[in-house]
Amino acid sequence: MQNKIITAKDAADIVKNGDRIMIGGFAGSGNPMKVVHEIKKKNVKDLILIGNDTGDTYILDDHVGVLVDNHQIKKAIVTHIGRNPETCRQFQNGEIEVEFVPQGTLVERIRCAGYGLGAAITKTGVGTEIEEGKDKITIDGEEYLIEKPIFADVCVVKVRQADKMGNVVFHGSDRAHSQVMLAAANVSIVQADEIVEIGELDPDQITVPGIFVDYIVDGGQDD
Repeated sequence: MQNKIITAKDAADIVKNGDRIMIGGFAGSGNPMKVVHEIKKKNVKDLILIGNDTGDTYILDDHVGVLVDNHQIKKAIVTHIGRNPETCRQFQNGEIEVEFVPQGTLVERIRCAGYGLGAAITKTGVGTEIEEGKDKITIDGEEYLIEKPIFADVCVVKVRQADKMGNVVFHGSDRAHSQVMLAAANVSIVQADEIVEIGELDPDQITVPGIFVDYIVDGGQDD
C-alpha cells in the first residue's frame, strides 16, 4: 500500500508557480492552515485560488488570505472578498483578478469537474453581470446559464480524521466545499486533525473514500 502521509512542507512543494489551487474552508473556518503557511513560505507566485472566499480578517488573523497578503494570488475564483480589506484593495488597484461565482454555483461547478459532468445548468445569475460571456440554454421557456466545471492542479482541505488509506471524516460544516473539491483536482491533499489506523473509522461516518485522497498531512503534529 502506498504511504500517503507527508509533511506540510512536502505538500507545499507540490504546488508550482501558476497552479490552480483549491483550498477548503468557509470565512476562515476550516482552512488547512498548516499547509497554507508552508505554501506562503515557499512563496510560489501567480496562483489561481479557488474557494469560498479569501479569508475573514474581521474575526480571524489566520486564514487563507495570508497568500493574498503575500501577493501570491494572481486570480481568485470565489463567492466574495468583502471580509478581507487587502483583497479588496488589490482588486481595486488591479493587482489581483477576481471571478465572482454564486456560492451554490461554485460548489456545483467543482462537483461537475470531479464527477465528469460537462456543465451545471442554473438560473442563478440570469440577467446579472454573472451571465456575461456565458452560454445560455432555454428549457420549457425558462433561461438558464451553462456553468462550466472548475478543475484544479492541487486541492488542499482540512478534515477531522483520516485513516492511513486516506478515508476521511469531516467535522460539521467543514465539508461544505471541501467534500467536492477532493474529486476535482489532479492532486488532492488532506490536512487531518488526527490520523488513525485503517479500520478504526466507522464506515458509516466516512465522508470521502481514500480513492480521492493522494496525500495526508498530520495537522496535529509538528513536522
